[in-house]
Amino acid sequence: MDPTKDNTKSREEDNQPMRFANATLGQRRHVCAFFHSAEEEYRVLLPFVKEGLARGEKAFHIVDPKLRDEHLQRLSSGGVDVPSVEKNGQFELHHWHEVYLRDGHFNRDRMLACMQDVLEQSQRDGFPLARVMGHAEWASGDWPGVDDFLEYECRLNDIIPQYKDAVICLYNLTKCGGNLIIDVIRTHPMILIGGIVQENPFFVPPDEFLRELRERRAPRTEVSA
Repeated sequence: MDPTKDNTKSREEDNQPMRFANATLGQRRHVCAFFHSAEEEYRVLLPFVKEGLARGEKAFHIVDPKLRDEHLQRLSSGGVDVPSVEKNGQFELHHWHEVYLRDGHFNRDRMLACMQDVLEQSQRDGFPLARVMGHAEWASGDWPGVDDFLEYECRLNDIIPQYKDAVICLYNLTKCGGNLIIDVIRTHPMILIGGIVQENPFFVPPDEFLRELRERRAPRTEVSA
């Protein structure tokens, strides 16, 4: 996109409703989305991706490196002109080791800065909005730094409300452990499961959740009888 162009159209597009699955996303645009299969996932994601691209918005996707080619194929099969939107900078595709796991480990502060930079850069490049989608099944693994992942998800709630962009955190339920899923749910104000998106009744405010994490990590003192 040309950042010197007139931004009137961008401002108008910025005010259009953003649809995701069965709902219009309001001010809370940090969503955890759970799927059982790729077919279920792309039935929901393709309309969301195409709507944003049609409006000239930025698309920033993070995927399992093993599924990069499949992701591109599914976008193309769904009607996305991938070469065109890649060429004009509207679409970026990265894999885990380029974003979450650079240098082979997860760094919470680096990742928070990365996400903020993605949203800021989208604005600087003249895009009306950004739609970020990140697969996070890697967090079920034993990667260095993974213990800070939940704090990262929690602290995103302090960053995302500064923008009107959407950040969709994607989880394949067949690849994630139950404990991770329970905590991930509690760090997102919006949730999609079974193809339905809604306000999350299990969402815990960031300060409260961070306090709980600190208590979990604190060494336990044994009480003598």
